[in-house]
Amino acid sequence: MTERPSYEPFACAPALRLEAHERLSALQIAALEDRLARLELVLERLEKRLWLAVYGVAAGLLAQALQGLSIMAP
Repeated sequence: MTERPSYEPFACAPALRLEAHERLSALQIAALEDRLARLELVLERLEKRLWLAVYGVAAGLLAQALQGLSIMAP
């Protein structure tokens, strides 16, 4: 029996195209994850501002109520 010659592996066009597509997909996913992280950070800051506004309005109403009570009871 004769031994088959061993050939060096070579890159064919479909394999290269698949590899490029995988790299592109990985880059797109990384960009989406980065964008999502930034959006979550912005939403967190917005939520903090919203709660600050809610507490500010509540404090204003409470201060007005206390002021009205202090005028009524000398």
